[in-house]
Amino acid sequence: MSANMKVAELTGEEITIQERTPFQIVMMRFRKHRLAMAALVVITLIFMLTLFAPYLANFEVTEISVGDYFLPFGAVDEDTGRVHYLGTDNIGRDYFSRLIFAGRVSLTVALISVLISETTGVIIGAISGYYGGALDNVLMRFVEFMLTIPSLPLLLIISSMLLANEDLIPIPAIVLNTFGKIMLLNPRDTRSAVLIIMVLAGFGWLGSAQLMRGMVLQIKQQTFVEAARSLGASNTWIIFKHMIPNAMAPIIVSASLGLAGYVVAEAALAFLGFGIQDPVPTWGNMLSATQTFMMDKPWLPLVPGLPIFICSLSFNYIGDGLRDALDPRLKM
Repeated sequence: MSANMKVAELTGEEITIQERTPFQIVMMRFRKHRLAMAALVVITLIFMLTLFAPYLANFEVTEISVGDYFLPFGAVDEDTGRVHYLGTDNIGRDYFSRLIFAGRVSLTVALISVLISETTGVIIGAISGYYGGALDNVLMRFVEFMLTIPSLPLLLIISSMLLANEDLIPIPAIVLNTFGKIMLLNPRDTRSAVLIIMVLAGFGWLGSAQLMRGMVLQIKQQTFVEAARSLGASNTWIIFKHMIPNAMAPIIVSASLGLAGYVVAEAALAFLGFGIQDPVPTWGNMLSATQTFMMDKPWLPLVPGLPIFICSLSFNYIGDGLRDALDPRLKM
């Protein structure tokens, strides 16, 4: 007689085992990763600040206080009594207002870029790994060729071409209106943001495609796939119903880690003058505007630089936590 049965007889109570879904198990394991949980709280706060930017900002992003240049933190506007929480920039614009609106633009660009690139990579990688043969060779040789090209110079060249001739790629009005409402931008500035998203996503799917292909090659010969084939399931059904869902764990981790890279990439393009341009605030172009004055005011680059650093670090910790939570071989 087992110990559980003896305890049940002595107490007169039935012992039941609580069942947990796979999602509950992953969340339980993720919550044990303290750095990941702290990073999730930080990212949530940043997202809330950017989401409610129109209600939290004391000033318009383009509002200029003539003569109030480089005001210190907490300075009060003499005319209106409004507070410049982070001071003002070189032409008298409120830093705090621009910073949270910039976060809305930068994070939206990063999130949409990750979503598009991971979706593209998942589909191409799954098709390549499942069908194999000549199709697999063509797709993977193209991916390997693109990965051999230095990404930053290519990003700079393509983004400069697109931004110099914005009509080169027509963008539907519904896309501009949708993204414009999310980022609170006019159609012209939204077009620039969408082009940057296209550039980033256009090179971001390569690693995801390789990762998904490797996962599909591992699972396509397993029993449940053979069972689906024997029941008459089509290849498309097997790919999207069985292959992709069972291979999503590393893709989720890759997407969370990739967010940090996209935040930095967007900031790098804007910093070098090939991204979204001033007066639309992004963390990158705000950082670029400080380089002229950083010798006299060394704290100035920290205002837009710290959010980039904090978001990148937080996304990396979240990715580490998801990797540990989704790996059944690790004991937490």
